[in-house]
Amino acid sequence: MKALIALLQFATILPLGKPRDLEHFAHHSYLYPLAGYVIGGLVAIVVFWIPSRTIAAGIAVAGVLFLSGCNHFDGLLDFGDAIMAQGDREKRIRALTDHQVGAGGVAIGIATTLLLFAGLQASASIAAAVLIGEVCAKFSMALLTTIGTPFQDGTHSYFHSFSHPYFPLIAFVLCIPLILLRVSVGQLATAGILMVLCPMVLLLISKRLFGGVNGDVVGASNEITRAFIILCMAIVA
Repeated sequence: MKALIALLQFATILPLGKPRDLEHFAHHSYLYPLAGYVIGGLVAIVVFWIPSRTIAAGIAVAGVLFLSGCNHFDGLLDFGDAIMAQGDREKRIRALTDHQVGAGGVAIGIATTLLLFAGLQASASIAAAVLIGEVCAKFSMALLTTIGTPFQDGTHSYFHSFSHPYFPLIAFVLCIPLILLRVSVGQLATAGILMVLCPMVLLLISKRLFGGVNGDVVGASNEITRAFIILCMAIVA
């Protein structure tokens, strides 16, 4: 329970009492999908009762962003600035770690949010889509935490130091209950493929541009994976 509470205090803005030592979660980073169930589940309960698909999709987008404290979205903006930066690796790393948001960050933030909104609005069940997207997005974070070699000290390097090669397997097992939702096999297969493919692509990009991974890349993986999973599930349906 200490690890779960530490995870939720790190990944959400939920009021959960006295702050727990982050080390409790660092030893169990495979628990990331559980945060997806909490965030996605709370949002799904709300949007399930909203008859307007446009309003429900908009509230779903706002819900997943604000329940997570926009923490991962901030990583997406930094990642966008870094990949758009012109120059050598050092310049790109400075753009990645700079607290200022530039045109690249704004562009990738808008694009990802629009894709997420479009996918939700086109989904047969917005509630199911947001739950699946959020859980699978958190799997991508668990995967990158384990396989993403850090290029600098920080939160990611701290979590990575406690990870083990079998962590992604446990995180995958935690995603299996999603098969109980009323979605097609093709949609579940799409989600399963993308929750591995998206972080792997980001890993390759990050190794080439930055020499490794940091917390911003992991956060970006959450946002990008969620958007692409929900969008592609709608297309498959």
